[in-house]
Amino acid sequence: MIELVIDQRRKDLGGFEVGRVLPFAKRRMVGPFVFFDHMGPVEFQAGFGRNVDVRPHPHIGLSTVTYLFDGHITHRDSVGAIQEINPGEVNWMTAGRGITHSERFETLRAQGGKMHGIQAWVALPTELEETDPSFANHGPDDLPTYEGGGMWARLIAGKAFGAEAKVKTHSPMFYVHWRLDAGAKAELPAEYPERAAYVAQGVVEVDGREFQPGQMIVFQPGQPALFTAVTDAIVMLLGGEPVGPRFIEWNFVSSSKERLEQAKADWRAGRMKLPDADHDEFIPLPEPPPSAPAMS
Repeated sequence: MIELVIDQRRKDLGGFEVGRVLPFAKRRMVGPFVFFDHMGPVEFQAGFGRNVDVRPHPHIGLSTVTYLFDGHITHRDSVGAIQEINPGEVNWMTAGRGITHSERFETLRAQGGKMHGIQAWVALPTELEETDPSFANHGPDDLPTYEGGGMWARLIAGKAFGAEAKVKTHSPMFYVHWRLDAGAKAELPAEYPERAAYVAQGVVEVDGREFQPGQMIVFQPGQPALFTAVTDAIVMLLGGEPVGPRFIEWNFVSSSKERLEQAKADWRAGRMKLPDADHDEFIPLPEPPPSAPAMS
């Protein structure tokens, strides 16, 4: 039933740490998910430095998906969107042929508080990699929930458990937030060929094994997976239909190495528009390129 277990790798982003899970050497993707970062949890004191902010940077060939358990992030991008994301909402940004954005912590800087959430990237199907860039924020009304038997669930994107979120996706996929009370049981069905579960908080048991925070369980296709919460727990479910292999370099994702080189050249030469509110700073292309992408 269990194909692989991936332990997060802690990465310092210059103000706080994330736990990086995907991509992993032995498993680059799960369904269309090509990147998965666990942000925090971290407690910020009011007035912290602006070095924590993520300055403008580019993407191609993917959608970024931001989901928070705690905290606030202000998103600003080159298609004109300015949006603060709050806990329980989804920021879905489709880069397509190219977009730039920044992530600011203005509310937390003013008030202080906890930051805790997940940043994921979803690769676009090959025929849509050059689609027009776009951005959407979705509140809880767009995201179906279910509660019963000690389990609460929110469908963040895609289709699962007989429900569909009002989030525009580009390939068959699912992304779910589970909250499980200690002792609760919940099942992940086998309706998609590629599936994984990430333990964000607490301890769960699957197939006679216990899993801790920071671990992603990748499942073999064809069989449902039964979870038992050993403690109160938060589990993120993700996966879908594969879209084919992807190349990743820095913040760029593509089915073509040549397209990655073009994106790098465009960013170096200043040919990618910056967000209107962020025209005076940006993150330069790292030299030499890193082996893994930066936070989205």
